[in-house]
Amino acid sequence: MENKERALDEGIIETAKVDEMTIKQRLINKAANLAKSGLRVVVLEKGNYFVARDYSALEGPSMFELFEAHNLLMTHDGRFRFMAGSAVGGGSVVNWSASLKTPDAIIEEWSVQRGISIFSSEKYKAAMDRVSKRIGVMPRNSSDEHYCGSCSFGCPTGEKRGTDSTWLVDAVNNNAVILTQCNAEKLILADNNAHKRRIRCLGVTASLSNQTRKKLQINAKVTVVACGSLKTPSLLASSGLKNPNIGRGLHIHPILMAWGYFPDKNSDFEGVAHEGEIVTSLHYVNEMDSTTPNITLETPAIGPGTYAALIPWVSGLTKADEENLITGLKQAVRILVAAGAAEVGTYRSDGQRLKCDGKKKEDLEAFLQTVEAPPGFVSMSKYWTHSFTAHQMGCCRMGATEKDGAIDGYGESWEAKDLYVCDASVLPTALGVNPMITIQSTAYCISNKIAELMEKKMKKD
Repeated sequence: MENKERALDEGIIETAKVDEMTIKQRLINKAANLAKSGLRVVVLEKGNYFVARDYSALEGPSMFELFEAHNLLMTHDGRFRFMAGSAVGGGSVVNWSASLKTPDAIIEEWSVQRGISIFSSEKYKAAMDRVSKRIGVMPRNSSDEHYCGSCSFGCPTGEKRGTDSTWLVDAVNNNAVILTQCNAEKLILADNNAHKRRIRCLGVTASLSNQTRKKLQINAKVTVVACGSLKTPSLLASSGLKNPNIGRGLHIHPILMAWGYFPDKNSDFEGVAHEGEIVTSLHYVNEMDSTTPNITLETPAIGPGTYAALIPWVSGLTKADEENLITGLKQAVRILVAAGAAEVGTYRSDGQRLKCDGKKKEDLEAFLQTVEAPPGFVSMSKYWTHSFTAHQMGCCRMGATEKDGAIDGYGESWEAKDLYVCDASVLPTALGVNPMITIQSTAYCISNKIAELMEKKMKKD
């Protein structure tokens, strides 16, 4: 049972739990096994490895152990908090299970309008099918019967099929090694004058969490960076890459929330409308096409402490973004009223709310006219709000040319040969839907391309 619970044990080296000599010896032993497979794969993970029995479902410890910056990274005006996973399995450990394919309109924009080759092939759609099958999408990556109520703090039943229980298991079963609490610090770059890419990536240096002063150096034929949209740009830039698209073009799915109070009373809805899994359904306010911004209504999974931390960063929403947020927020309020809420409200600083009993349709519409998308709490505005975003995309986007993106259409850096980026930071724009399937499908295509190139190199050698 132990091995089934900790499916990655054969490949995991938890650096915080062993000394320097043990890490070295275990790497030597595992390298011998890796050599037999032809390709040697080492995964460096800044976070820890957790399994179902480790998850407490308590908000405080979960935020501290499973999220980037303990879930306290925010925009400068305090308006949005960035929720990003930081553990073996990344965001798939703490996401809400919504598994949506890349919309056709987005695929067309990226492949036709932006000329990015990886999305123009039928192989990308095949990759989405392959990803969906591997993580058990129906249309969430857990069974129809699954309801633990705390998947956003790590699934305590182990039924959610994140990358820690799917793709990384596949990697370990093929002799990959995973080093936990190992922070990639700098890419090893060298001149590559004989190639159109002026630099060649030879690997990466990293530090271990056990406070040793010595650095770990991984020499690699191919280096894949997958630190996410918030961290990949800093690794590339601090290593000396100069492409102006690095660190620019961050896209998020901004979220505003409404609430509804449902006392024990009968509703016109059949069943209990406000109970169930963390994500049971989605509602698109507009039909998605290439010109209409998508507004999606979902049920968030957050704990009470999430509203307590207000730490500044920088924010910038366009007027169109503001209008879309207001449209979605009004629609959410209407749904709560229709579902039988006795009272509804927004998260505006003045406690904006409406008691529904006895109110007519025109009363509701008058209330909705006052609903807005106010700025963050440090704006010094009369009204302010505090919300979050769980989806960060871009900052090392793909581009048909070096001017258009930091990496090419197959994931390779325009500047450094043998350096690939394989995470949400490569996405050219926001999706308008939960991005897990898109991220994994893009990674699937990039990794297959790397495997093909490596196989050709091995045959030449």
